[in-house]
Amino acid sequence: MKRAAILWREHRLLLLAFLATSALALFFAARFAFYVVYWNAPEHRNQPIETWMTIGYIARSYDLPREALADALGVGPLGTGRRPTVEQLARDRGMSPEEFRAEIERAIAKLREGGPVR
Repeated sequence: MKRAAILWREHRLLLLAFLATSALALFFAARFAFYVVYWNAPEHRNQPIETWMTIGYIARSYDLPREALADALGVGPLGTGRRPTVEQLARDRGMSPEEFRAEIERAIAKLREGGPVR
């Protein structure tokens, strides 16, 4: 305890920087662990397509490149900003979610075959 008091008294800024860096590293380690556990669970693979899912989520679930699925659907570039759901994308296209879901399933089948989608 005496060493901690000395560190606090003589190197306060350095100790705070170390604690902040350690907390940040712990956060990213926990995030990585959650990601690995979540996507390695069999129930998250090849999930039935729901209206709340995004193109990125579907691509991850079906083990496809996100950009390839987006291109196959004509969605455009998927940036880090807006992440539209299946329901939003269907509405934007003037389709029902069921029609768009069928289009997604066809694109997935084509990508898995390795052939051109369109």
